Amino acid sequence: MGIRTAFPTTPGEYFGGNSDGYCLRSSFSGAKLEHSLEMIRQFLKEEGYGDLPLPKDADELKMFRLPVRNRQILMFEDNGYVHNPIKILFPNDPRKSKLLLLEIYDENAPNHLLRFHRRLWD
Repeated sequence: MGIRTAFPTTPGEYFGGNSDGYCLRSSFSGAKLEHSLEMIRQFLKEEGYGDLPLPKDADELKMFRLPVRNRQILMFEDNGYVHNPIKILFPNDPRKSKLLLLEIYDENAPNHLLRFHRRLWD
């Protein structure tokens, strides 16, 4: 069973990432950004999210990166690709150019959309 059908609802470490019961956060780092994206693509497919549209390659993914230098803006906006129920984000540290952060939200959780769009915090 994949995460999509059996989301880890108790806080803890799962699949190399951490879950708070509503969102599973994990990081992927390959030799190149393209490899990191491919690892995410494969992971999502294995976990039941193969039907989601994703950027076709790393160049397209880079188009979702926020072009701001002010780190305060990054506190309020998602810096990367967002498509419910996943987010593929760039780290705030520009030196980590091959690292991608993946967030998967439990679609069946109460107030899912509010959590996904950062309008509700527990």
